[in-house]
Amino acid sequence: MSVPSRLGRYPVRRRIGAGAFATVWLAYDEQLDCPVAIKVLADNWTEDQHVRQRFIEEGRFLRKVESPHIVSVYDAGELEDSRPFLVMSYADQGTLADRLELEPLTVSQSLHVIGQVGAGLHALHQRGVLHRDVKPANVLFRTVEVGGERQVSAMLGDLGLGKAMDMSSRLTMIGGTPSFIAPEQAQGEPLDGRADQYSLAALAYLMLAGRAPYDHVSLSAAADPGPLPPLDNGLPDDAEKVLATALSKDRGGRYPDVPSFVEALDSALVDHTEEPPTWIAVDEDLTRPEPRVDSNASPRRAQRVRAAAGASALVVGLVAGYSAQRLVATEQTIWDSTNSISVTVPDDWTRVVDAEPWRAPGGTTDEPSVAAGDAEGWNGITDPGEGIFIGVLPGESLPTGVPERPECGASGGAVPGRHLGGESITVEFTGCSDDGGITIERTVQVNADQLLRVQVRAGDRAVAYDVIDSITTPGL
Repeated sequence: MSVPSRLGRYPVRRRIGAGAFATVWLAYDEQLDCPVAIKVLADNWTEDQHVRQRFIEEGRFLRKVESPHIVSVYDAGELEDSRPFLVMSYADQGTLADRLELEPLTVSQSLHVIGQVGAGLHALHQRGVLHRDVKPANVLFRTVEVGGERQVSAMLGDLGLGKAMDMSSRLTMIGGTPSFIAPEQAQGEPLDGRADQYSLAALAYLMLAGRAPYDHVSLSAAADPGPLPPLDNGLPDDAEKVLATALSKDRGGRYPDVPSFVEALDSALVDHTEEPPTWIAVDEDLTRPEPRVDSNASPRRAQRVRAAAGASALVVGLVAGYSAQRLVATEQTIWDSTNSISVTVPDDWTRVVDAEPWRAPGGTTDEPSVAAGDAEGWNGITDPGEGIFIGVLPGESLPTGVPERPECGASGGAVPGRHLGGESITVEFTGCSDDGGITIERTVQVNADQLLRVQVRAGDRAVAYDVIDSITTPGL
């Protein structure tokens, strides 16, 4: 993708990251003399009025809130090709996901982040907006000056799933990341601020324990979480009780609001914080306008700088109810338009995404499906690329075989197995293109009267199976 010289009145420096629905560019506001992040709707979604409206709504939700701990929208506009864009605050210090990959936070640092994210959520709730996707990749860090000293401040980004509270009772589309969403959200029930409180508590548990409280891979698992695992890290029982309260399966057992939870956790850990408090240090490498990696830098430093290149995993977000488990430049989780199927794919595979239902050959009804690839025609015979197609079709038993691939040189034969809780058959094809690679065809009996058809094309066998094994079907 070529770098545009300008977006609206803003000169562009470089691309920060790209997702299935938007690209984010680092640009410069010459009038205000500061860097900004510009989020532009992907051109293949310009004509989709539903996605377009959700994109615009994100900007409107963000504009409702005046808080240093919520990503700000400074401007909005439309390019010559009719694509809308949002001009937003730039997170020059990466994300919480980036930081936790490098090193754990101290108790004081964790409380510092929890308090600021909690303040951002409270500001949203006071304006009648739910976030609905609080997770490490959506906690962004930026440099601020306090008392003449530079500090790192946390803010919440990506309101692609955000909803006005007065709309939540009519909400039918389920969104969010399974390991961090409240049970009532996973079940598609009407929501209030206690759903965001649950997500914040899951985030707090992750920072304090070094692991998430749950490792849900589907919405059905998130809808029925088991007992909270113990922290097992020497922190007081009172802290564990606070987290257990905020993570109650029944929302009626949680704190009445986010500030009450934050205050209770602060009180429980008051004797376990440093004096004076230790804030997260500013990383000078991340503030540079261009990402640099010094060949003499340590591996940890190089990793940190590489993370910054996609630092604003920031606000790339998947809009219109699609959720992403890791909004970094390596992989993304995409959903079909009915939230029945999800799959995690390499970032390059989201250049072409189709989340609309399909009708199987010979079928009479539209069924859920999702496809993603690295280019138009990725699944064609001529000039094939990499990607995946997943589609539901009616069927009470597995077929005797899977579609043939006459363009491929060899087939490993049908291999029976069990996947997604049902019987399956899988066939590997090789020699399908001049540059090698593999094509996998799989059919799964996901329930009594539905089959799941899967086709994966990849240049690497391990990548192909990583993708195919990431498929979930919470809505089937």
